[in-house]
Parts: sequence; C-alpha cells; structure tokens
Amino acid sequence: MVAEGYRGRAAPYLARLANPFLSWDPARISALSLLASVGAGVLALLARWEGPLLFLPVAVLIFTGGVFDALDGEVARRTKRASLRGDFLDHVYDRYADVAILLGLAASGFVNPVLALLGLVSLLLVSYLGTQAQAVGGGRAYGGFLGRADRLLLLTAVTFLEFDLSLPWPWAPTAPLERIQLAGVGFTVIDLAMVYFLVAGQLTVLLRARGIYAGLPPAPDLLPPDVPSGGESSTGLPPRIR
Repeated sequence: MVAEGYRGRAAPYLARLANPFLSWDPARISALSLLASVGAGVLALLARWEGPLLFLPVAVLIFTGGVFDALDGEVARRTKRASLRGDFLDHVYDRYADVAILLGLAASGFVNPVLALLGLVSLLLVSYLGTQAQAVGGGRAYGGFLGRADRLLLLTAVTFLEFDLSLPWPWAPTAPLERIQLAGVGFTVIDLAMVYFLVAGQLTVLLRARGIYAGLPPAPDLLPPDVPSGGESSTGLPPRIR
C-alpha cells in the first residue's frame, strides 16, 4: 500500500489535526466521514445533469471523508475510548461510504458504469479479505496494493482532474467519455482509476488470501473453542455465518 508507507510521517500532523476533536465521540466522527462520502456520491450523480464542475466539491468531500475516517481512530486511541463496537461501526460506515461514492460515479455519466461496478466489487473484496483474517483467528490483513487510504486519495485526485478538464483550457474536451483518446478509444481519468481498482484490487485480494491461508493451522481439529466437533457453534449457527 502506497499511503501506508507514509503513516509514520503523517502521524504528527494527524495528531495535531485531532486536537480540536478530542472531546468528540469517535462514533460521531465516523458518522461525519460517512456523511461526507454520501454527499460526494450524490454530487457525482448530479454531475450527470449539472456538469463536471460538481466534481470539485466531490473531490473535496471524498478527501474530507478520508480525513474524518483517519481522525476517528486517532481520537478513540488518544482518549482511551477505542472499543470493538467502535471498530465494527467504523467498518460498517466505511463499506457504505465505498458503495455511495462508487455508485454515484457509476451513474455520473463520466465513467464507464461497468468499470465502476467492477471496481466497487474489487474494493469490497479487498476489505472483506482484510477482516476475514480476524474472523479465522488471525490479525487484520493490511497488505497489498490497494488500502483504503490509497483509494480515497486516488478518487480525490481523479475527480479533481475531471473537474479541471472541464474548465475552458486549450485541451478542454468536447464529450464526457472522450476526454482522453488512445487507439481510437475514448475514456476518462475516472475510467483509469476504475481499471486500477480492478487490477490492483484483485492482486491485493490474492496476496492477502495467500498470506492468510499460509498462516492458518493445517490440522482440522484446531477450531475456535466455541465450535463443537459437529461443526456448529454454541450460538446454534454454522461457524462461518455467525
């Protein structure tokens, strides 16, 4: 993950940015992150009728949502309010945020909707593999080429570029889906991001799956303590769908 490598350098700035929010409930900050992402998705959808100038606030809202997404964990840790409930809620909000942004872009008219939906599926699989490692008794998996910070930064960049290309520069496009031409095929910068999400996302899924599988015990009898030998958990549900 590209952005993950800069976590240490960004930590002092994030700590300073979190100072005004230390009295806030981390769940409230998570909700603001989701709200910004939903707003970005709605504005991206409206760009279908209102034009690409709306991609400027889309970029701002995606970036703002990403900042709040980083702040909730920072505030929770520093104020000793980190909890499993908060972590779970954060993941639920993050998945809804991903869906809101990508569906808004898919319907915007400025990206191939099939590419956008494939990119969304790829992102959801990446996130699923990240937490599935915990579900089978390991630590959360963060490896690969497409962490959440990476995709939020990339989405911020490409939506801003889509706005920039709509301005009356000498290279201004004449049709939304023909902003860039290569071998007679017209595509947008958001299309390129979706292709990257698809390719890098699947590589990330494979890398994480390989690492998780290699770290699991091979013996069939090493199951979680609440799973009887009959394969049903103490909750009465199969262990995989609890």
